[in-house]
Amino acid sequence: MVDILLGLQWGDEGKGKIVDVLAPDYKVVARFQGGPNAGHTLEFDGKKHVLHQIPSGIFRDDCINIIGNGVVLDPIIFKKEIDGLASYNIDFKKNLFISKKTAIIIPTHRLLDAAYEQAKGSAKIGSTLKGIGPTYSDKVSRQGLRLGDILSKNFEEKYQKLVNSHKQILDFYKFEYTLEEAEKEFFAALEFIKTFNLVDGEYLINSQLAEKGTKVLAEGAQGSLLDIDFGSYPFVTSSSTTAAGVCSGLGVAPSKINEVYGIFKAYCTRVGSGPFPTELLEETGEKMRKEGREFGSTTGRPRRCGWMDLPALKYSIMLNGVTQLVMMKVDVLNIFDEISICTHYELPDGSTTEELPFDICDVEVKPIYKTFKGWNCSLENISDFDKMPEELKAYTAYIEKEVGVPVTYVSTGPDRTATLTRASGL
Repeated sequence: MVDILLGLQWGDEGKGKIVDVLAPDYKVVARFQGGPNAGHTLEFDGKKHVLHQIPSGIFRDDCINIIGNGVVLDPIIFKKEIDGLASYNIDFKKNLFISKKTAIIIPTHRLLDAAYEQAKGSAKIGSTLKGIGPTYSDKVSRQGLRLGDILSKNFEEKYQKLVNSHKQILDFYKFEYTLEEAEKEFFAALEFIKTFNLVDGEYLINSQLAEKGTKVLAEGAQGSLLDIDFGSYPFVTSSSTTAAGVCSGLGVAPSKINEVYGIFKAYCTRVGSGPFPTELLEETGEKMRKEGREFGSTTGRPRRCGWMDLPALKYSIMLNGVTQLVMMKVDVLNIFDEISICTHYELPDGSTTEELPFDICDVEVKPIYKTFKGWNCSLENISDFDKMPEELKAYTAYIEKEVGVPVTYVSTGPDRTATLTRASGL
C-alpha cells in the first residue's frame, strides 16, 4: 500500500523531518511532485541537512528512494546536492532511482522564470526563480524535455529547438542574459546524471507494491494551499500538491492509497506573495519568526508568520482525505503566554464563514480568534503525550475536535528524536 505524507498549509511545515522519522517503516520513499523550489530539512546527530530534489529517505541504508515523473528535475542542482552528501557514503546506485518521465529544467527555464516575474512588477508571485513554472508549462504544452530524452542520439537537437523557442520569449521581454556558462554546467551535469539509475518509475514502484508487505511512502513538496487547482491562485506553485497528485506523479492507482498523513505547524507561515488571513505584522509575528528560525530553506527569505488558521486547515484536510495529523514546531509557541486560533473569517459584508472564499486573493477577510492559555515552558525533556503540559493537551484536543482527525505525532524540536507518537487521538 501507499501512504502519503504532505503539507496542509503554505509549505515549510517540516515534512522532511517526519519522512525521516517514518522511513524505517517503509521500503520505498518517493517524491511525486515539485522541484528544487522545495527544501526539506532534516536534523539528526547534531547536524542539519536540507534536501531539495532527493527524497528524504536517502539517509536510511535499506530504503529505496524514487524521484517520480511528477517532479521537475534540475540536473545542475541535483549534482550539487549529490556532491553535498558525499561525506555520508550513501550508495546511490543501490537506493536512488529516477523516473525517465521526470521533466528536466534547462537553463533557459530559469531565465524565463526571472523574465516573467520581472514583468509582473509589484504583482509578482514571489517565485523562487528556479524555473519550476516554465518547466511545467512546457510539459503541459507538450514541448518539454524528459530525463529519458538525454539517452537519445538526437537530444541536443531537441534541446536546441526548445532553447530557440525560449529565446524568442526572452527577446520579447527584452530580458538580458548570458547562457554559455550555465549550458556548460548543464551538459556536464547531464553526463553525471547518466551514471545513476534512470528507470521506468511507474513499473518500479508497482513491482515493489506487488511484493507482499511492501509499504511505500509518497513524499509531497510545498503545501496543499499552494496547489495549482485548489491553492490561493495565482499565488501558488505549478503542480498538484494534494493527495490526488500522487497517482499521476508516481503512476499508482487510487486503490493503492492507504493512510494520508497531513503535516501542519502549530501556527502558520508563508513565503512569498499571496493572501495570509492570520498574518502577524507586529512584534508577535517577529518573535514567532525568530523563535522558529523561519527563513526559507531554499531561498533564505524570511517567512511571514501568523496564528493557526482552522478554516484553511479544515479545507486541506477535506481535499486530501487526511487520516492522521502531524503537528510540528509546537516548541516555537513555548514563549507565548497566550496563543490564538482563527476559527472563522468575517467577510466584507459582515457575515462569517468557515470556508475559504474563491476570491480570497481579492477580498480581505478578517480572522475571528479563540484564545488559549500558553504552556510557557520548555518541552525538551518530554518523551510522550501524557507528559505534555495541560495547556498543550487542551490546544491539541481543540484542534482534533474541530477537524475530526487525530493528532498522532507532535514535534517538539528539530531533531528526529524530538517527536512524540501515539496510536490514537486525545
